[in-house]
Formats: sequence, structure tokens, C-alpha cells
Amino acid sequence: MFKKKPNIKPLAPLRSSDRRKIADQIIANYNIEVPSSENNEDSTNDQAAQALSLRALRNSLLPENALSARFTTTAGPDLSKVSGTVYAGAYPGEEQRMLWFKIEERLIPTVYTLWRHPQLVPLLHTPDFVLQKLRSGAPLMTPGLQRGPPFPAKATKDAVVAVASLEKPTVPIVVGICEIDVAALKQVQGAKGHAVRGEHWDGDEIWAWSSGGKPGGHAPAEIVGWDVSESDGALREGVEHLVVDDHEDDTEEGGVQLEKETHDGKSEPRNEYVEGENAEPYEKVSLEDKELATKGDQAFNIVSPELTSFPEIDDAFWKAFLYAVQHHRNIHKSDPHQGLNFPIHQSLVISNFVLPYLPIFTPAQAASLQIKKTSWKNATKFIKALGKQKLLKSKDRDGGECIVLDINFDDPAVTSFVPYKLPKKDTPGAESGGGGGGKAVVAGSSPGDDSVGQRLNKVNLLRPKEQLSPIFEVANASTKALYLPAELRPIITAYIESENLISGTNKRLVNLNPILANAVFDSNSSLDREVIAKGSVPRDALIDRIVQSCSPFWAMLRNDETRDSVKAKAGKAPKIQIILETRSGNKTVTKLSGVEVFHINPQPLAEELQRACASSTSVNQLVGSSPKNLVQEIMVQGPQKDAVVKALEKRGVNRHWIEVLDKTKGKKK
Repeated sequence: MFKKKPNIKPLAPLRSSDRRKIADQIIANYNIEVPSSENNEDSTNDQAAQALSLRALRNSLLPENALSARFTTTAGPDLSKVSGTVYAGAYPGEEQRMLWFKIEERLIPTVYTLWRHPQLVPLLHTPDFVLQKLRSGAPLMTPGLQRGPPFPAKATKDAVVAVASLEKPTVPIVVGICEIDVAALKQVQGAKGHAVRGEHWDGDEIWAWSSGGKPGGHAPAEIVGWDVSESDGALREGVEHLVVDDHEDDTEEGGVQLEKETHDGKSEPRNEYVEGENAEPYEKVSLEDKELATKGDQAFNIVSPELTSFPEIDDAFWKAFLYAVQHHRNIHKSDPHQGLNFPIHQSLVISNFVLPYLPIFTPAQAASLQIKKTSWKNATKFIKALGKQKLLKSKDRDGGECIVLDINFDDPAVTSFVPYKLPKKDTPGAESGGGGGGKAVVAGSSPGDDSVGQRLNKVNLLRPKEQLSPIFEVANASTKALYLPAELRPIITAYIESENLISGTNKRLVNLNPILANAVFDSNSSLDREVIAKGSVPRDALIDRIVQSCSPFWAMLRNDETRDSVKAKAGKAPKIQIILETRSGNKTVTKLSGVEVFHINPQPLAEELQRACASSTSVNQLVGSSPKNLVQEIMVQGPQKDAVVKALEKRGVNRHWIEVLDKTKGKKK
């Protein structure tokens, strides 16, 4: 439901009485047992212990610092409007997160709450690849239920449940509502229909919300307390029949079938080795560690049935090219040029359309599968051989080089090609051959690029102005220090309470004293003069005004760095700039700058984009940047915004830190 960012009104503190009522409602709705004292001899002490236990339970479910706000969003295939309330809170030593949300008087926990409260709701299981579909908003189909029957007794229709993967069975990732009585199911194989409707998951906008601008919290590797017994059902039985619904490609049940049917009605296993396509099943690959033989011109007979000796060098190169073209065709179906910007240099054809798709499983195969050991001996002759078979169009350049002008993505050899299994990126010997297991190609990063997989946290800080010193002295705080916006509120509140400035008629109003009047309201605007004349102001408006008057600072924290270990910089945090513009007539280029602030080396990133986009790239100094504070600009041929954003996200960059300007359309996106 929170796949798109909801409209959340400003959060406000919960009154203690309201927080207790909400916590008691949670305890009642979810049948939570309040811990009782074992001492029955002294009834007075027992009642006191019971009260303490109830208070601790309330604080655990909804901390004392809890905030609430109304929200609106859209949900369902018809995008109907949904409104409710979100509740945020922070446990000691942790970041403030969304802990609960309420829709139609029903309180639903977020994954942050479930990670701290095992057994709060029934836990269901499904394989990891199905769970990824659920994390995109798809409901879980009945055949996708695993580890049962029997299923948890409380997983009845309309009950709140959690869903975990079989790979991490103790870590809830999705929170949803049962659309059927799951507990009553006797079997799931062959069943149809939705089982669980996802309401929230690890990765949606509620999970990503943070008062301090930090990214969403990572799920723990394991949570002690959730029942992970395998006695209630086979752990992985029936995976081949799993179905989920992502509102695409299915006309009957609204679900996506995770297997492919053949002409005889039998199901074939899904190819998990090519991302983003529904490929045919792979062929079995021999893992025999031996040098491969050269087939010569026989490799031209692609559609001939006699070509069954797959581990031959020429066959391997030929089929790798077909594999790459089919894969590119499937993942760029909506693009008339399949995401490519012609012409393409012969070296890029080899590095992007051959090497990543070679079946390199062993060091010996890595040594064998080299272009110089084929019958063509070099890339130029290989490309010309592809041209003779009408798979592409090429042209010679001065110096004996060859460029590809076009690729025939609709050739029968491409459309009828049956993909085979590719090695994992860490296969021994794959890097030396640069094939399907080559880290530089398949993992999409250069070996020396340490920014891939890094965790980044952009922290926005504030420094109060000197006139506010009397306010901060009350809380033993300094105006020279830097604060998070959330850290300023208790300081200001402490000053208001110490000076007894809360209005006697309305506790939400603060009476102005000379210090507040002079430091916060400068009388330059009519609104300031009106506030000073009234002599009072709403507390939230006063706090917002003080926060806005502070000087902004920012710091980019990498991995385990803390605020104290990184020097903050003045001003607002910069963003990465992506510019699409037209050059040389009708050719589009994508420019990228500002990555250095995010601990990204431009050169390895440019090399990855060159491979990912099958296009040329360049790295130059950004026009106008100072040599003392050098900023590099990466230029990629073609409209490659999506590929650039994907590469940046792999390096820990949040999409909100990226600014895209499309000059080809004359408007900002």
C-alpha cells in the first residue's frame, strides 16, 4: 500500500493518555498477555509489579516519545483513496521509525515492530523469489504458501499476518491481511486466488521514513523468538507451482505465473539466470575441467540439430552472442533500439555481447574461451561472420577496425534461442576469462571500485544563531554545536518549561518573553509584529521558527562512520546531477556529475556504464569546477538515465539525492 510515498501531515507528540489508550487497544486486539508477578503472597506488591509490567509492555509497543500524524495515499488497482494515522517512535539508542499505522480503526504493525516483538502476529512463509514480488506490491497467491499445511491457527480470514522467506524464516519482511482462512487450508497445490494482501513491507515508503533523513533500517539476519519449526509442513515443497499477483500479464486471476507452460501443457522451470525476462529453460552444462576444442565453420549452422557438442570454443562464442542479443531484446522490449546507441565499436561487442555470456565454470575453460583460440582469431572476423548470417550490419573503419551499425533482434536464431545456465559471478577462473562469471562484467563493477555495496547516510544538521544562547544554556547546550532537527525540540521545550512560559489558558501556546521576542521575531514583517503584539505563539510554530533560523550543515556518513568522526560542511547537501541533452543534431547524451561527495570514483563508474549501456563513455573535468576542488563529469552516449540511476543505487545513493534535468524535452523531471 505504501509503494508510493503517502502524504503525511506534520507529526505531533501523542498525549500520554492517548498513547496508553492506543497501547491498550493493541494489547487487546492482538491478545497480548501482560507479564504477571510470580509473588502472590503480598497483594499490594503484586499489583504494583503488575502495573510496572503493563507500563513496560506499553512502552515496548509504543514508546513514550511516540508521535502521530494523519496520512493519505492510494491503493488497489483502481487507486482508491486511503486515509489513516501513522505512529512513529524511537527505542533507546535507535533511529525514530514508523512503528504502527491505523486504517479504519485497525492498528497494523510495521516490520520494525515485528522485529522487536516475535509472535505478535502469525508468521507465514514463501520462497525468496516470491517474496521479492510481494515487496513490489503484489499479493501472495495461495500456492505460494509454504511450510504447511497446517498453518498457524491465528491466520484466519481478515487477520493481520507477516510473511518471511524460506531462506530467512525468522525475519518478517511483509505485513499483510489474510484474504482467506489460511489456517483452514488442507492443501495449497492447485489452489487459486489471493491468500495475503500486502499492506507494508521492508523497502516501501513507510519503511524508508526517518526523522533524521537516514535510509531505512536493515532487516536482522535472524530473530530469536519466532517459531521456525519445520514440523508444520515441508520447507520447500511445491516451489514450482508458486504464483503471485503483480497486476500484470495475467487475465484470469490477476497473478503472474512463475513457470512457463509448454505446448503439451506441462510446466517448465523458470530460468533464474537472466534478470528481467521469461526465458526458456537452460541446457545442462558440463563442468568437466578440460580445454575446449575448436569447431571452425561448423558453428555457422546455428539451427542445425547436430550442434550438440556445446563445450566447443566457436559454439560457445556464437551462442554467447545469441544469448546476449535475446537477453537485451527481452529487457528492452519498449525501446525501438533495444537500449543501444549505434554504432558500437567491436571491442564493446566482445565485452558486452560475448564475454558476460560465456559458460566459464573452471580455470581451464577460462583459458580456453578466448577469441584468439576460435577459428576467427580476432573480433573483426567474428563480427564479419555474424554479418554473413544477417545477425548484424557492420562497417570497416580505417586501421582495420570494425563497427556494428545495427543488430537484427528479430532473427529466428535469436528468437528461438534456448538460454543455458551461466556460472555465478564468483566462479573460480571466471575473472581471468572475463566470461559469464567475470566480476567486472556480471557484477557490474570494476575490481577496484570499493563504492559498490557501500552504505551512505546523509545527515542534515543545524547550528543555532548566537542570539539563542540563553535558550540553549538552560539545557547545558552550546550554540556552537551542530544538532539534528529532532534534537532541538527538547532543548527549546526545556527552556519554555524552566521559564514557565506555557499559557495558563491554552497549553499549546507559549508566552513570549524579551529573549524569545528579540531572538526569534525581528519585527520586520507584519506577522512578526502581530505575534509580538499578542504576546504569545503556538509552541510548534515557535519551534519551527527557531529551526528555520538555524544555519544548515550536512555530512555524508559512509558505512559505520558517525557524526563525530566526519566533519560537517556548511550549506545544504548537494545532489548528483544527471543531465540529458541533444548533441550533434539528434544524438542524445547523458551527463553525470557530483558523485565525488558520495565517495564514488568517477572512472570505475564510467567503465561500468560503458559495459551496462553498450555505449562509449568519457570522464572530464566539469566546466567551472575548481582544480582545488575537482569535480568530474561522466558523459555516456544515449539516453541512459535509468542505467545511471541503477548504478548509483548500487553504490548506496538514494533516489532523493539525485536531480534529473532532461533538456531534450525542455522540462525538468
